[in-house]
Amino acid sequence: MTSFRPAPAWLSDAVFYQIYPQSYADSDGDGIGDFNGITEHLDHLAWLGIDAVWINPCFASPFRDAGYDVADYLSVAPRYGTEDDLAKLVDEAGRRGIRVLLDLVAGHTSDRHPWFTASADDPDDHRYIWAPDGCPDGFVRSPGSRPGAYLPNFFDSQPALNFGYARLDPAEPWRQRVDADGPRANRAALRDVMHHWLRLGLAGFRVDMAHSLVKDDPDRSATAAVWTELRGWLDTTHPEAVLLSEWGDPAVSVPAGFHADFFLQFGGPTDGRPLRSLWNNRAGTDSEAWDPVDPFFDPSGRGSPDTFVEAWRAASAAIGDAGHISLPTSNHDFSRLNCGPRTAEQLPAAFAFQLTWPTLPAIYYGDEIGMRYLPGLPDTEGSVLGPHYNRAGSRTPMQWNDGPTAGFSTAPAERLYLPVDPDPRRPTVAAQRADGTSLLHLVRRLIALRKAAPELGPDGSVEVLHSGYPFVYLRGGRFLVVVNPRSAPATFTTGLVAGTAPRALEADGVEAEGGAVTARGFGYGIFDLDPALKPS
Repeated sequence: MTSFRPAPAWLSDAVFYQIYPQSYADSDGDGIGDFNGITEHLDHLAWLGIDAVWINPCFASPFRDAGYDVADYLSVAPRYGTEDDLAKLVDEAGRRGIRVLLDLVAGHTSDRHPWFTASADDPDDHRYIWAPDGCPDGFVRSPGSRPGAYLPNFFDSQPALNFGYARLDPAEPWRQRVDADGPRANRAALRDVMHHWLRLGLAGFRVDMAHSLVKDDPDRSATAAVWTELRGWLDTTHPEAVLLSEWGDPAVSVPAGFHADFFLQFGGPTDGRPLRSLWNNRAGTDSEAWDPVDPFFDPSGRGSPDTFVEAWRAASAAIGDAGHISLPTSNHDFSRLNCGPRTAEQLPAAFAFQLTWPTLPAIYYGDEIGMRYLPGLPDTEGSVLGPHYNRAGSRTPMQWNDGPTAGFSTAPAERLYLPVDPDPRRPTVAAQRADGTSLLHLVRRLIALRKAAPELGPDGSVEVLHSGYPFVYLRGGRFLVVVNPRSAPATFTTGLVAGTAPRALEADGVEAEGGAVTARGFGYGIFDLDPALKPS
């Protein structure tokens, strides 16, 4: 494994929060969230205990894919405000001990980026991947005077930047080596973009589709080498900056140079099965290509934590102390926890698990109050990826209070980026702040508990005592965690010394005494064991 500079100390126990900027808070009444809206709500994040936020792409864009089609990496989209507004956000967040990361789209640009429009008229430009004759499968015909076709990276409007091919093929003479002039220029451009924003005080980047750079790279080793090179530069030039990857395969991405990678709904040898085996009830964003798996967090009780635990163990062994695995509640591409038949009463157990497992937790905006995935929305900025995969349902406006637009905006409802959840019982930050028994207060207490007890962080040991219902594990040899996500009660005998009662730190519907653990449906508990009462 390549030797990198150790990750910044703050990362080791960080709690992340993802902000979809167009849906978080609208400060100017145009119906779209912005930087100043985020700044105005930083106190919410500080109160919650968040250490770092990452913001979905906020660069200039035609927004055919919600900003993941970048037209200028060095300027912000006017709908979010100005670079000064972003600088103020970073400064105000820093005053509250919160770091800000941006979303870096590394593998492609918009087809309206000046790089691409120039390349479409210049046969000698190799910044993108061009087939000079005809239009091979998967390519898109040239929109300019240049003959042939270009390779898109996702949508047709997102031409792939040329980082070379891992394997050459005489039948495809356009393939270039990874050390050709075009790929080398793109690696240099990535350094320039990162340097531009990091010197303004940003803490790092979450990298979109980080696995997609080098083409025909079956084991991703050539792509990994690109990131290894970039991490070496970052360690020297910006040693306190961090890189999070959208790769979905921590065992590969972290040794390549990322400080952390997410378990995602895709990626890795089983195409995201570990994360889907926890949360995906196939009622929100769902792909026909995914293999069916019963989620563990489901009232039916047909799931198992084993798929996730085994994948986590394998990735942890491959990573060692080189970096971290991050576990999200959801994200802008995936269903929220509160989705379909999963209801609000089932969410506390999910957070009890997510905030006590040895991963870096990432909370998607609104999940801390139990916002739901909203079905049936129109295709918005490329949100629809398939007949059952509409990402807009996870991108609706943050629900701050009981106002007409849930406190998101002063604009009329018809001008909002996406509609607010119409359910009159929709959860809000204001209502849950006023209710000490709410999910929001629980999430805050769990974050505080995690920070107060290093054993509950990513470096504390974990011993699984029962892999089923209830899921029972011991953190740091001291903290007993019990989670029962099904509707039916569950019991387990831990092997504790008879007659003892560990101290409950956070529990609802779970009792542990004399070695017996009993959990009602959707119950959870975190208990502090006296050292003399460890499992025998």
